[in-house]
Amino acid sequence: MSTTIAVAGKGGVGKTTFSALLVRALLAEGHKPILAVDADPNANLGTALGLKVEQTVGQVLEEFHGRKLTIPPGMSKQAFLELRLNQALVESRGLDLLAMGRPEGQGCYCSANAVLRDTLERLADNYRFVVLDNEAGMEHLSRRTAHRIDILIMVSDPSMKGVRTVKSLLELVAELKLPVTKKFLVLNRARELDPRLRAAAEELGIPLLGLAPEDPAVTEQDLAARSFLELSASSAAAAVSAMVTTLGREW
Repeated sequence: MSTTIAVAGKGGVGKTTFSALLVRALLAEGHKPILAVDADPNANLGTALGLKVEQTVGQVLEEFHGRKLTIPPGMSKQAFLELRLNQALVESRGLDLLAMGRPEGQGCYCSANAVLRDTLERLADNYRFVVLDNEAGMEHLSRRTAHRIDILIMVSDPSMKGVRTVKSLLELVAELKLPVTKKFLVLNRARELDPRLRAAAEELGIPLLGLAPEDPAVTEQDLAARSFLELSASSAAAAVSAMVTTLGREW
């Protein structure tokens, strides 16, 4: 049985960096194989993990709908589409990556999300963990991209505006009755909290999983376009590793 961890929050809070460090920590503790899913159309998770995406789900669908296909004899369209999606999977040792990519056509995500959901449901049981890096907001979660979410990690910056955004997103999760088992808060780029901010975070009603400090090593890794999996001495990576240890009590 796989465990699905979804990372969500508003734009610019460092969700992709956190997702990459989360994958790094899981691998370091031997929790593999892992399927990383980049559900953000900007598709930066592959770079953060040092994996090159050759084709996204959106591109596969655009190709599938946009030209006449030569489907092998005896194979249905659905089977052929599943084959092409399997070919879009980036495979590495202990870690695979599936990228959503940009929407096809005039910006409709509907078919891409439906196919991604079906593909994830089929693939998930082959992995110990599925880590889902979402776009800003709750778009993919509201479309139920993942058939279930065992752990939802809401990432925010250390600001009142950021915490208020998390509150709004949590209200949306409740309103839509999304299949989420447990929810946690992570405050990124923070070493300590102002008492007023801590009080606001406590009012969310979900546990504070931890703080991930601003880290020059992470910034340098990003600027050099190097994989976050290769980070060694890093306060942010150490903080996320400690969070994974805490989460270990949840699975």
